Amino acid sequence: MAALTCSASDLQSLLGGAANATAAAEYICTRFVAVSDHFVDTAYAVDNTYLLFSAYLVFAMQLGFAMLCAGSVRAKNTMNIMLTNVLDAATGGLFYYLFGFAFAFGSPSNGFIGKQFFGLESFPSPSFDYGYFLYQWAFAIAAAGITSGSIAERTQFVSYLIYSSFLTGLVYPIVSHWFWSADGWASAGRTDGNLLFGSGVIDFAGSGVVHMVGGIAGLWGALIEGPRMGRFDHEGKSMALRGHSGTLVVLGTFLLWFGWYGFNPGSFLNILRTYGDVGSYYGQWSAIGRTAVTTTLAGSSAALTTLFGKRMLAGNWNVTDVCNGLLGGFAAITSGCAVVDPWAAIICGFVAAWVLIGCNKLADKFHYDDPLEAAQLHGGCGAWGIIFTALFAKETYVNEIYSGKPGRPYGLLMGGGGRLLAAHMVQILVITGWVSVTMGTLFWILHKFKLLRISADEEMAGMDLTSHGGLAYAYYDEHDDAMQKKSFMMTKADP
Repeated sequence: MAALTCSASDLQSLLGGAANATAAAEYICTRFVAVSDHFVDTAYAVDNTYLLFSAYLVFAMQLGFAMLCAGSVRAKNTMNIMLTNVLDAATGGLFYYLFGFAFAFGSPSNGFIGKQFFGLESFPSPSFDYGYFLYQWAFAIAAAGITSGSIAERTQFVSYLIYSSFLTGLVYPIVSHWFWSADGWASAGRTDGNLLFGSGVIDFAGSGVVHMVGGIAGLWGALIEGPRMGRFDHEGKSMALRGHSGTLVVLGTFLLWFGWYGFNPGSFLNILRTYGDVGSYYGQWSAIGRTAVTTTLAGSSAALTTLFGKRMLAGNWNVTDVCNGLLGGFAAITSGCAVVDPWAAIICGFVAAWVLIGCNKLADKFHYDDPLEAAQLHGGCGAWGIIFTALFAKETYVNEIYSGKPGRPYGLLMGGGGRLLAAHMVQILVITGWVSVTMGTLFWILHKFKLLRISADEEMAGMDLTSHGGLAYAYYDEHDDAMQKKSFMMTKADP
């Protein structure tokens, strides 16, 4: 919000020849400027409060990831997967503070990597305040959380620390610089106006920057490690290794749904901005509400499509599949949530559900094992979301949110030509290539030095018992000696 101005000389002429006209004009202007400055301060406070609240919502998604992961693995690995989620946040906090934020948003810089604000030096600045750092850190650790699910139940604990530090400190920040920084070579908000294909990449909240990065990193980790023991039989037939708690899966899904209202609407970064006439009921607050609606509809559409699609294919109503389908719809709409109409979001979720189902079929065919379906869900549905945005982005919304360059390309199916689609295909290719080279190489090195996968005995016993001091739950097998059974212990349920 720009400060209002008052000229004492102009005001004095309006007071005519009244006594002390000069002093009165100066006094009125002084009071007017004070009130104007107060409104500017209030605008900053409102916008920063909105951003901080959004950061808290996105951070709450870490609890959702933890519960979803815990419910999706077997009981003997519950402590392990929850501890990795805690360390994703803690490790990511330090490395994003030291290096990540600077690589991502350290302007002025070049198009490839940032080079200012290491360790938050010179904070706050006219460009960034602390709330912005917190918000972007929450995004960075979300990418790391996606990867941890793909390699669950068979990965050495030290590998989690290494890959999480590398991902949040270097790999993810460079991608976010490319597409979100004012200096990024493919950013839709590039300040010099030299936009990729005249449009830049409209990845509003990160279907590519967050979800594809986390999904592809997890893909390489799981491929290099190989499937869990017992996941495929000696004939190559897929064998289900079901998670131990549908309750935790549903709890985690709802927590992630709740956090997504900070993830997508919060990516506006501020709320107190008008579109067009001052005093109109329509402004950025309306666009934020619309973004929350498109997010809701995409997830809902994907959940229902998965429900009936899996019913036709598998013959049952599976709550875990529905939860994953819901999250696939959210991952897909994340790119275009702010620039599409609600009806288009329903199409986005419908297609995302089938993308996820198809990716899971391919995973079984090629003996790929991902306990959370993270690579399929975040990588596959994230890529679809990038394409979807290039097809359905609406001209009005694009001009409102990415103002400053008239004639900016918009969705192909909305009459905007193919330049936005070309930019988004470039995004898919460069993210796939960059993450494959960096994270694929890291996982390969860890594998060669025998730091990646646990031993067969540890995998059979479970990582809670071998690495974390004991099981998350006390239970006994039906084959245990009767004298060892305690009345307060739980029995282990068969799949």
